[in-house]
Amino acid sequence: MEEIKEVTVTTTETAQVIETVDSSNELNAIDGKKPQNRKKYNNNKKPTNNNNRERKPQNNQAKLPAKIDGFITDLKKAYEINEKIHKDRLNPHYKLNLNTSAKMRITPLGGLNEIGGNMMVCETENSAIIVDVGMSFPDEDMHGVDILIPDFSYIREIKDKIAGVVITHGHEDHIGAMPYLFKEMQFPIYGTSLPLEMIGSKFDEHKMREHRKLFRPIQKRTPVKIGEFEVEWMHITHSIIDSSAIAVTTEAGTWIHTGDFKIDHTPVDGFPTDIHRLAHYGEKGVLVLTSDSTNSHAPGFTKSEKSVYPTFERLFASSQNGRVIMSTFSSNIHRVAQAIEVALKYGRKICVIGRSMEKNLEIAMSLGYIKFPRDQFIEAHEVNKYDDKEVLIVTTGSQGESMSALYRMAIHEHRHIKIKPTDQIILSAKAIPGNEASVSGIINHLLKAGAQVAYQDFADIHVSGHAAQEEQKLMLRLVKPKFFLPVHGEYNHALKHGKTGVDCGVLERNVYIMSDGEQVEVCPKYLKKVKTVKTGKVYIDNQLNHKIADDIVIDRQTMAKEGIGI
Repeated sequence: MEEIKEVTVTTTETAQVIETVDSSNELNAIDGKKPQNRKKYNNNKKPTNNNNRERKPQNNQAKLPAKIDGFITDLKKAYEINEKIHKDRLNPHYKLNLNTSAKMRITPLGGLNEIGGNMMVCETENSAIIVDVGMSFPDEDMHGVDILIPDFSYIREIKDKIAGVVITHGHEDHIGAMPYLFKEMQFPIYGTSLPLEMIGSKFDEHKMREHRKLFRPIQKRTPVKIGEFEVEWMHITHSIIDSSAIAVTTEAGTWIHTGDFKIDHTPVDGFPTDIHRLAHYGEKGVLVLTSDSTNSHAPGFTKSEKSVYPTFERLFASSQNGRVIMSTFSSNIHRVAQAIEVALKYGRKICVIGRSMEKNLEIAMSLGYIKFPRDQFIEAHEVNKYDDKEVLIVTTGSQGESMSALYRMAIHEHRHIKIKPTDQIILSAKAIPGNEASVSGIINHLLKAGAQVAYQDFADIHVSGHAAQEEQKLMLRLVKPKFFLPVHGEYNHALKHGKTGVDCGVLERNVYIMSDGEQVEVCPKYLKKVKTVKTGKVYIDNQLNHKIADDIVIDRQTMAKEGIGI
């Protein structure tokens, strides 16, 4: 291409610039290369207005060279280059290996079209991993059934290729079915310390302590080789501490699974979601994303867990003469920790009542996740030795469970604690769908006992652990997946999340709403459903720790509806 030599650019305010530019090298500035030609400034020669008019073309634009100081002078060309940069950074799918014949298959065995019971399988031709093994709760007409666990039929079919179980976090709907799986089949278990110790506690209860030898504690941000998979745990925030998203890399590409998450920038422990690591994978190119849909109808952002603290302070400050009794989910350690912190500030001793609450708090303290002086804790039988204003009782029962400690306190059947008119009750939890009647029932019992009950009349008495729409958008923008599979929650939640994915740049044809048992095959070229595997629920009597046959549950339902007593 012909050189442009000694082109003069003149205005009434700038000096004359003389430069020799090779127009064939117009991308030097973007490539970071210095221009090869030198320029010189002549500050003494100033143009006249007449000269300006003579030099201007008819479109009133000064004739510019291809480059000045190494910068492109054609603004339209500069825009087009930047537009391409935008498209490349938003859709890095050109980095995926389109020539590979490798593929992966993802099969949900629980947790879709429902709340709870989360379990997924990811497999290649020769290897497989299980992601979470959770439980769910029965409907009211499942008489004598305490919990539901996934049907393990497909696991039995592929057990010889399973390299391990990968755990995202310690909630019951992600680890609650582990003992029942391991009574039948055993595999190495990979995860962080808290969920592993919670699983270990379950193994102890089921007299399966020997399975603790299968624990493989991982380090976040450090990929681990499991069979044909490379798995990395990335820290995310949720309503239980030490939660993780995972990156699963195979020859076909990388699968990001968020697990349950929210994006809390001011968490209680100071460890926010590792958005930098998520963005790292997004820049490399992500094949498929499966992400938490539970709060997909909620606009905006989910509030920080720290927003509960000022509400606790106001309630403690207004309860100077009576006991404070706080109930929340036993797994929400940071919620409990905030209540304890405020109580210690007001000079109160701490009494923890409820088997699951005691166990989870002890695990968190023994591992070092939270730190409180143990001499500030008292037993239930010691409560009456202190003035009411000197006691905080932390207990289970926020869902109105009839066997919970709070329920028994409310109906005066607890051995050590009975509700008084001077008590301030804090229900720091939202009713799980289906539990609304139970929660309403326990509130009525507490009010009949004369207590003050703080629940829905305080906006910040509880915050969700799941991402709202803006956080879901942020996750999608960070990861930038080629394919998107919304998971966790009911069908309407997943459908709404899928639409959010389309809004955030995922092609509509690359979004698929799965159901339990549907197996999808994914590679850089396509995502498709390949088959449906057997799935469903198994009924468990948690008191006896054994399965209940389907026909027995059906017989009970028939008797409840049609039977008579003699």
